[in-house]
Amino acid sequence: MGSRPGNVMTRGFVVAVLAGATVFAGAGAGAEAEARAEARAGAEARADGDALLFTFKDRRITESSGLAVSPTHKDLYYTHNDSSAGPVFYAVGPNGRTRATFTLRGAEARDWEGMAATKDPVTGAGVLWFADIGDNFDGAWPDVSVYKVTEPTTFTRTALPTILPAVRYRFRYEDGGHNAEGVMVNPRTGRLYIVSKEFSGSVYAAPKRLRADRDNVLRKVGSAPIMATDAAYAPDGSSFVIRTYFSATVYRVPGEQIARVSMPALDQAESITYTPDGQALLTGSEGTGSPVYRVPLPADVLQRTAPKPAATPMASRSIGDDTALVANARADEDADAGVPGSVVAAWLAVAAAATGMITFIARRTR
Repeated sequence: MGSRPGNVMTRGFVVAVLAGATVFAGAGAGAEAEARAEARAGAEARADGDALLFTFKDRRITESSGLAVSPTHKDLYYTHNDSSAGPVFYAVGPNGRTRATFTLRGAEARDWEGMAATKDPVTGAGVLWFADIGDNFDGAWPDVSVYKVTEPTTFTRTALPTILPAVRYRFRYEDGGHNAEGVMVNPRTGRLYIVSKEFSGSVYAAPKRLRADRDNVLRKVGSAPIMATDAAYAPDGSSFVIRTYFSATVYRVPGEQIARVSMPALDQAESITYTPDGQALLTGSEGTGSPVYRVPLPADVLQRTAPKPAATPMASRSIGDDTALVANARADEDADAGVPGSVVAAWLAVAAAATGMITFIARRTR
């Protein structure tokens, strides 16, 4: 969960509200049944091969909020902290130990919430994307930013972080400000997407060609699960996943859900990405010494996302094609792939009651 600098108390209150909502929702018999079903699903998933990949050993990594696998270096992972930590990211080995630390030159870290990693289709070089998109007051910022960085080629532990140049792209939503924590880039088309973190979340598509000299407008192309905390595209671009505090949902395109995937229990689920072979998901949490788990994708999900021959013009459409996006942003507006219905209702009730208190605290901490 992101927070604005200087509003730690507000952040803690919001977390408490969410936690309290979950407990409150569990009081009813229906909610209890759903919770038991979730627990059984989680146990079955762990029995199917969920495994602890590593824990972050670097005590500077206290709020791992973004996670990505290097597209060019084997067994190398990237992460960054949440807000108030500076524009810094970490390269981590398979044992969870930091191999190098990097700072983005001239960048801000207002509320970094997610990252993505891709390959340049022309040069084959790795590209890293860092999303400064958190906004806990849903529209307080006039714009949000995503930084594009060429992936480092050397990794050396030094006393000070290595400084890297970055390109800053500013964005604004076509329908007003939103809080967001998910960023993903389609490896087939290079198009960037932002996923809002709201009770009625949405997937927003960036323009095909980004401009660094002006705002880029984000337009809604589909709905997202409630309180989405991260998102990532599969390495082959066949599908993407959106993470919530409770589970993950795989989509073929915005508005076309494939399956819901159970996740390991984490203190505060914040990040998700794919393994390089696309056969599993990696998911992480905030906190010092936080874990990263490897979650194999179910066989039916892999089968349904496997590339198919293009038998018709419709089948040959790129996932990033604007027409396909508009066609698929349709009847899924009211779907909730992330949280049981009873929990949603309870959250809404608690959130409504807490709005006044949050506003009061925010004003007192200015």
